[in-house]
Amino acid sequence: MNRFSFTLAVFLSCVVAVGRSAEPKSGEIRNNALTAMRSATSFYHKQVSSHGGYVYFYSLDLSQRWGEGVATMDQIWVQPPGTPTVGLAFVKAYEATGEKRYLDAATDAAEALVYGQLQSGGWTNCVDFDPRGRRVYLYRNGNGRGRNTSSLDDGQTQSAIRLLIHVDHVLKFQNKKIHEAAAIALDALLNAQYPNGAFPQVWDDDKMPDPPAMKASYPDYDWRTEGRIKEYWDMYTLNDNVTGYVAETLIDAHTIYNEDRFRKSLERLGGFLLDAQMPDPQPGWAQQYNYEMIPIWARKFEPPGVSGDESQEVMHTLMRMYHVTGDRKYLEPIPRALAWLKLSTLPDGRVARYYELKTNRPLYMYRKGDKYLLTHDDSNLPKHYGWKTESRIEEIKQQYLPLEGRNGKSAAPELPRPTSQNVRRIIEQLDNRGRWVSTYGGERLIGQAKMQLKSEYLSSERFARNLETLSEFVRSSAN
Repeated sequence: MNRFSFTLAVFLSCVVAVGRSAEPKSGEIRNNALTAMRSATSFYHKQVSSHGGYVYFYSLDLSQRWGEGVATMDQIWVQPPGTPTVGLAFVKAYEATGEKRYLDAATDAAEALVYGQLQSGGWTNCVDFDPRGRRVYLYRNGNGRGRNTSSLDDGQTQSAIRLLIHVDHVLKFQNKKIHEAAAIALDALLNAQYPNGAFPQVWDDDKMPDPPAMKASYPDYDWRTEGRIKEYWDMYTLNDNVTGYVAETLIDAHTIYNEDRFRKSLERLGGFLLDAQMPDPQPGWAQQYNYEMIPIWARKFEPPGVSGDESQEVMHTLMRMYHVTGDRKYLEPIPRALAWLKLSTLPDGRVARYYELKTNRPLYMYRKGDKYLLTHDDSNLPKHYGWKTESRIEEIKQQYLPLEGRNGKSAAPELPRPTSQNVRRIIEQLDNRGRWVSTYGGERLIGQAKMQLKSEYLSSERFARNLETLSEFVRSSAN
């Protein structure tokens, strides 16, 4: 090596060393993460929350609040990413740090849900603390009025139960209000399950019917004009991942309370999902079935069909059931369903929400006034609904392949530990008031919120995601 090369090598090694020394050490990043968690939680819990609960989006001055529509100061949202989503992030922060501030915030969120628990045992998508408010329902606490319909749509009741039982657990079952509400909700959830393992979209205090167990089949009538059921919400429902949310709730309940009834309920649900797989030529799953296990209409723009989105969700749920039970029967439907879905992929790589029964043609709707009309043409789709969804075929395949030929329980794959780079980025994005400020182009704003909120806003989903990421980094770097 000549003198110039040697000098250059020494210089470059010094630059690298200086660069390394300038990088924050792991302990320093952990301390910074703890500081960011405290600052963000203080702001969100003390400034943003209302009655202990949360909605989806807020204007920066907190004068505007949005769930699925405008929310008043007395309304909180149950449907994710509302109060349960934020509350569970506080639980994770408490479990990672042991700091009481997070337990207090999680408890406040759980008690807000206790207030809004319906007499039928579950929840609807919103809790209104104003006794004269327009979103008040028949609450168990006696302060409500009107409807008594508990909903599993979009994870509403399931997410509320999960927050209650996790807070009940970290409080060592000593908070009487939370413990009682959790027990009532779990009893109501199990009572809403049909004997064949299915769940409806909603329930009230009416007695559930007791239809016989059957396997899925195609209708022998013209489904375009026949077979519509007015009260479709009483039927067997997979729409919007109802069964996936229920499965996670039952798994958590069994883990926390160690009661065999939750495991049995999970197994009955798994049996229903096996029966609900459509026969060839479309071995996927529909959004909704009648008591004869035939796919049915739901809303006027939701036709019977085999669903790309719900089929992917069911496959994830079945693998989750296998990890918990070790029973390989939950894996058996997956190869056929994956093969069908791969053949059904759209030219742009996505999958259709609906595939026409038997023909397997992608099925859509177009709007003419107040009417929705069936079509195979995707050039003029109503914008309020997800007619196509991202393909998760490869993701499901990669999760399934290691399970082939394996017997017995198998731990679900762990999420990777957050990287230092990602954690530093989250910390740097926190402003001096303890806010993660979102801008358009990030999270999807809902409906009119996009029109009325300014270009910058606060998002409960982002807050919860960032707090969980920092909590996991703190927990995993403790030793």
